[in-house]
Amino acid sequence: MAKPKVATTSLAGCFGCHMSILDIDDRILKLVELIDFDKSPVDDFKDFTGRCAVGLIEGGCCNEENVEILRRFREHCDVLISLGDCATMGGIPALRNGIPLAECYAEAYLNGPSVHNPEGKIPNDPELPLLLDKVYPCHEVVKIDYHLPGCPPSADTIWETLVALLSSKPVQLPYELIKYD
Repeated sequence: MAKPKVATTSLAGCFGCHMSILDIDDRILKLVELIDFDKSPVDDFKDFTGRCAVGLIEGGCCNEENVEILRRFREHCDVLISLGDCATMGGIPALRNGIPLAECYAEAYLNGPSVHNPEGKIPNDPELPLLLDKVYPCHEVVKIDYHLPGCPPSADTIWETLVALLSSKPVQLPYELIKYD
């Protein structure tokens, strides 16, 4: 019998949530007995190979490419989990939300203290994804089934959630895994 597939991606985030996935340490060997990673930096698969039981999304949506990737995950995954504060609330990337986009571009490409841009050009190559008006948490773009907050969520929280979902049990995380103090 085929193992369920799990896909992961990182949108506008720092990759810290993927580090928490790797931080499940030797349990990752138990995890790969339960699942096959599909589209994920964990196995370097660039595209979906089929339907996935679970999709783990790290990071929010700051550009049109992030939105497209998130929508594809929603299409291909039975259960979608926003992983970490950037995916659940916008996180650090959302600090730009109170600043007009023109000011962000000017600071990044024209006026920043370390900018050397004698031509005074802001990149506009068609290969670059367009920035959104603000950074959106994942649930404002697609339906998200579970939210695991934290920066990043602990390896134990991710482990317990995946094992429960893959065992068709309710996700019931003890207080110790979801308190932040």
